[in-house]
Amino acid sequence: MLFRSYGVEGGAIYALSSALREAIEDQGSAELLIDLRPGLNLADLTKRLKEARKGETRANQLRKAAGLSPLAISLLREIGPLPESHESLAHLIKSYPLQLTGIQSLQKAISTAGGVKFADLDENLMIACLPGVFCCGEMLDWEAPTGGYLLQASLSSGRWAAEGVKKWLLNLK
Repeated sequence: MLFRSYGVEGGAIYALSSALREAIEDQGSAELLIDLRPGLNLADLTKRLKEARKGETRANQLRKAAGLSPLAISLLREIGPLPESHESLAHLIKSYPLQLTGIQSLQKAISTAGGVKFADLDENLMIACLPGVFCCGEMLDWEAPTGGYLLQASLSSGRWAAEGVKKWLLNLK
């Protein structure tokens, strides 16, 4: 997941985009729980925090003992005072609540939701109720399943649709 000045993005967000967008539309926000230290399980993280050197600042404990990045430390500080107990702090690090309150505008979109539903297409990407009309790429309602390889997905579905057009034209003769 990538944190940007305007919000978050990346493969995990793309995979959850439909559910997150619906929650924001229905409830005004969506809560996403993020593991700020995915390479370490809860028990080991708690142990490291307990073993941190006495007298060290909380920021140094988070950086050295927990192995958190400056961004992760800043995120933790955004929600208010940090828990005193090592267990509570470790739990917060492993399931940081990120509130999402909106989505980027269409003008800034890399990919958009919506489009022609696969249920409305035949196996050749032709619109069932519009013979001779084929869809591919961003015309399809596919919620960015490509994890950033939209051009490849567009070209591949374009070829699939082109093969469908060829079959359809051959059947007209």
